[in-house]
Formats: sequence, C-alpha cells, structure tokens
Amino acid sequence: MRILGIDYGNKRVGIAVSDELGWTAQPVTTLAMHGHQELLTELRSYLEKYQIEQVVVGMPYNLDGSLGKRGEITQAFINFLQKNLTIPVVIQDERLTTSQANRILLAADVSRKGRKKVVDKLAAVLILQAFLDKEIN
Repeated sequence: MRILGIDYGNKRVGIAVSDELGWTAQPVTTLAMHGHQELLTELRSYLEKYQIEQVVVGMPYNLDGSLGKRGEITQAFINFLQKNLTIPVVIQDERLTTSQANRILLAADVSRKGRKKVVDKLAAVLILQAFLDKEIN
C-alpha cells in the first residue's frame, strides 16, 4: 500500500510517496500553489501514477498544540481533499518539519537557491516518514 505525503504551503506544496511496503518515504516533487482545484488535478495524477491508497497531510500545529491561522488554512485544505477524494486523508503533526528540512539542507551545504527548490518536498518526506514510523510501531 503506497501513501502520499503532503507539505501544504501558501506558495508551494511538497509531495512525497512511500515505498510499496510503507516503510520509507521518498521525495517526488514540489508543486506551485495556484488554488485547490488545480492542485487537486495535479494530485490526482500522482495518486494514479503511484496507486496511492491513503494521503497524509502535515498539520502545522503551534508549539503548544493549538491551531493557528496556518493550521486553520491547512484544515480547510484537508476538508477539501476529504470531500473530493475517495481514499482516506489523515493528519500528521508537522511541527518544525520545514525548519528540520532546512537544517538538513544547510548541513549538506546546499545553496540558498537549491534549498528553496527542495525544502518543501523534503518536509513532505519528513511528514510522511513520521507517519510511517508511527504506523510501524
């Protein structure tokens, strides 16, 4: 069973997929954000291509666990996906994943321009991998 992970942002959306056994997450792409309908069309192509059976969306909770403005926007996107997809859409806590992705890229000495191109799909990998690790244990 393959799972698609999403790091949902204002300008870019990172996409990752699991292997067929559901053990590891791999980066796929970063999509430009042009509205929910267009994003849904793009996501459907990945759902079909990878035969996805579940979607995991990172939820940017505040450090105290509450939902801020960004969390409310993400929840609206999750609601949209749940209404428009026939497969389960679940939430994964994504606190600090973008910061973690940036630290990983800095440690790998990736340029600022290079980081901008890959940080969102790396964040999607971290979100999906956290979900997979939780499911395995």
